Amino acid sequence: MSSSATRAAGSEPPKPADRSDAEPGPDVATDASTDVATDVATDASTEEKTAPTVTPARRWAERLTRPALAVASGVLLYLSFPPRPLWWLALPALALLGFCLYGRRARAGFGLGVLHGLGFLLPLLVWTGEGVGPVPWLALVALESVLIGLTTLGVSLVSRLPGWPLWGAAVWIAGEALRARAPFGGFSWGKLAFGQPDGVFLPLAALGGTPLLSFAVALCGFGLYEAVRVGADTRRATAVLLAATAVAAPLAAALAARPLVTDAAEDGTVVAAVIQGNVPRAGFDFNAQRRQVLDNHANRTIQLAEDVKAGRVPKPDFVVWPENSSDIDPYAEQDAYEVIDNAVKTIGVPVAIGSVLAPETGPLRNTMILWDPVKGPVDTYDKRKIQPFGERIPMRSFVRLFSSDVDRVRRDFGPGKEPGVFAMAGSGVGMVTCYEAAFDDAVRSTVRAGAQVIAVPSNNATFGRTEMTYQQLAMDRVRAVEHSRTVLVPVTSGVSAVIRPDGTIVQQTKMFTADALVAEIPLRSGETPATRFGPLVEYLLLAVAAAGLGWSSARRIARRSRALAE
Repeated sequence: MSSSATRAAGSEPPKPADRSDAEPGPDVATDASTDVATDVATDASTEEKTAPTVTPARRWAERLTRPALAVASGVLLYLSFPPRPLWWLALPALALLGFCLYGRRARAGFGLGVLHGLGFLLPLLVWTGEGVGPVPWLALVALESVLIGLTTLGVSLVSRLPGWPLWGAAVWIAGEALRARAPFGGFSWGKLAFGQPDGVFLPLAALGGTPLLSFAVALCGFGLYEAVRVGADTRRATAVLLAATAVAAPLAAALAARPLVTDAAEDGTVVAAVIQGNVPRAGFDFNAQRRQVLDNHANRTIQLAEDVKAGRVPKPDFVVWPENSSDIDPYAEQDAYEVIDNAVKTIGVPVAIGSVLAPETGPLRNTMILWDPVKGPVDTYDKRKIQPFGERIPMRSFVRLFSSDVDRVRRDFGPGKEPGVFAMAGSGVGMVTCYEAAFDDAVRSTVRAGAQVIAVPSNNATFGRTEMTYQQLAMDRVRAVEHSRTVLVPVTSGVSAVIRPDGTIVQQTKMFTADALVAEIPLRSGETPATRFGPLVEYLLLAVAAAGLGWSSARRIARRSRALAE
């Protein structure tokens, strides 16, 4: 790490004269490195009489403590994410981050946040370099870590306010909102909410969506540090009460929201099937044998029909194939059309097919096709959230300077415009294709359009046996609770799953194994508060963040004015 980076992370102590924005009194955040710097700056003769000798090794150790702990907090947060069921590690991770940020200046807050982001995202997103090398992975992690640094800059500023965990948690949500929208349409991976499918806070997703769920985790984590900091000091009763409230309130709210989590069948039940046909090989070359991928899914569907005929499984009312299960355009290739049509006719029920459509002009389309056993293709849904640097290449000529792998995407995909809800055997099955599950608005708009069941057809074969598929499955579980819908997850290579509206996985496949899941699932049409009110909770939390930052700014201006007046 360069010396400039270390200074930005807050390891070089500010001079006493630079701390004009520090809070007076017992709430001032001090650190060992500041104390050491002050001692070193003391007159040498006085230091010899009153201050202990500070060795260079000890001085460097004290200076590097917070940067090291910021990285550790990021690693701890990563460990709280699936496939590990260690959701509770998010709380000490954020408490440790709160220790690093408390009372720090803006520059230090930014640097410490970048280090936290690196510790968190380098292992979390390592799958983005699968098959294409480290450049895309490192570039994405660097960009997202800078955005986390901007977030923690804000947290450090509001940490001087009374009841700072509330303001800090709201600023954290502002950072997540920014990362979900920019740049290039945003990247929502790594939201605190997506690490909580097994956590006690999960019911809050039904109340206020992923923003409220993330807020509860951040508030409780920051509150945990604040409780340790103020301890049982009865002289600071207000601070102790606020810290205790920051820890207890999210837990109490989650308990109160539990009645919102249900898997009762409001509109009866149906039998649904998801097909995992498997792929010839993992990696970016999996679709080099596109016809084999199509045949795999058609053959597994035909085998399902044979199992139904033999009485081994109940007959499904409808079937969902994964994204890219037919990368051959069936509208343009008669052979592909016949393979699909034969499989659908054999099973005898509507099937949703994942395909790539290649019009003569314009962008490609990542499309789900509703295929009727009698009428053939009757409806389509075009994926609306197109993955940057995966399905489209922004700034292609510039990015090519760093990696020629951008040319693997020879023709960009274009986004659809409307949510897709297929009428399948009298049920409204909403299509949320793969990457779209990470975005609040994409899922909510599908449910609001009439989806009684959510289907998340995905293709994770590109990312091999990495944790990516489990991270996405965790998102799907959170979405199930958020909107109180069964979520069907057909994946080309796994892990495919059936998720009940309460977030529990009732069936799932192994990776890179052809399989079919058949389950009776509840149909639901009611709306949770999260579905009904959508981004309102996020907007309220953004207002709280703005108020906290504004209050912090006003206090600094007032202090400087008083200093000038004196």
